Amino acid sequence: MPLSNLIAVVDRVVFLSAVAGGSVATLLSVHVLINAALVRRADPGAPDVPADRVVSVLIPARNEASRIGPTIRSVLASDGVGDLEVIVLDDHSSDETAAVVGASASGDQRLRIVAGNDLPDGWLGKPFACDQLGRLARGSVLVFVDADVVVEPAALRATVGLLDRYNLQLVSPYPRQIVGSVAERVVQPLLQWLWLSLLPLRVAERPRPTSMAAANGQLLAVDAAAWRDVGGHSSVANQVIEDVALAAAFKKRGLRAVVAEGSNIATCRMYTGWSDLRDGYSKSLWAALPNRIASWGVGASLTLGYVVPPAAMVIGALVGSRHIAVVGLYGYCAGVFGRIVSALITRGRWYDSFAHPASVVALIVLARRSYRLRRAGALTWKGRRVGL
Repeated sequence: MPLSNLIAVVDRVVFLSAVAGGSVATLLSVHVLINAALVRRADPGAPDVPADRVVSVLIPARNEASRIGPTIRSVLASDGVGDLEVIVLDDHSSDETAAVVGASASGDQRLRIVAGNDLPDGWLGKPFACDQLGRLARGSVLVFVDADVVVEPAALRATVGLLDRYNLQLVSPYPRQIVGSVAERVVQPLLQWLWLSLLPLRVAERPRPTSMAAANGQLLAVDAAAWRDVGGHSSVANQVIEDVALAAAFKKRGLRAVVAEGSNIATCRMYTGWSDLRDGYSKSLWAALPNRIASWGVGASLTLGYVVPPAAMVIGALVGSRHIAVVGLYGYCAGVFGRIVSALITRGRWYDSFAHPASVVALIVLARRSYRLRRAGALTWKGRRVGL
């Protein structure tokens, strides 16, 4: 084939790939806009919880001495909940978690600390901790809160209000994700962007299809009777992404479960720095998709939609191919637009959205690492092996 013909073929392939990628980015950004209008939002102005209704806040904690104090103080400062109990399960911590909890509670009789039982075979640590907590609670509403989440005073009544107003049996108001390091700023905003891009929210809150389950265990509330009906967290005993699995279990029982926007009632700094983030995502990303084919498919789709267009934009500019540069620029802008909308909805840093291609590449790299370590049986979290 003559060189001129080869160049023309390459030009055509790059152009069409950029067009396809821009189309994917456009469609998903439009879906973000639709979800922005439809997403259930926590209302800090929700009415007080009736005095005869007990709300149980349940906090699993394993080696959380460095960050659980603000969580305890914020929960105990909640307003609009007349009958509140707070139970912290110290899951065999080797640090001063229990002491910090006690000091942070300042003698408040609404809080008690319990020691976790030994982890049985077939269970992962967090589901077992949550299951123990749920079975100790007396509330009609169970609110599971991670030890790194800080809630606003109105958070509990706003969360109960979501359950009541929309006839839900499980809801997880997604906290605002606090980021510090460059790695956190690159990766963490993808958490909200992914469900806003991919999940048709009003369909997802219905019992069917069960495959459209989403939740965030950082702040997750359930109707206690419904939780017991599905078997509690024993129904997700060995699930690494236990929050999503629990939502799916609820839906399988014909119950309503969905993620909501909760950045106005809670915050969470999930990881601090690259190594912490890398290990956290490596622990769980392999479980987000059912098999290797699905993971490759999602990775290829994300690459097509969010990496190919900016790459084509740069290539086109370098070789003087205006049509490739223009279509690549369009695709890049379409992808960034969806990220900006997601950031504005969830109170993130909108200007970090311009690094969206790097975010997608980082996610794919972390996913590959997660699958590799899982196959090697080398995944651990807080001193325990996972993903076996």
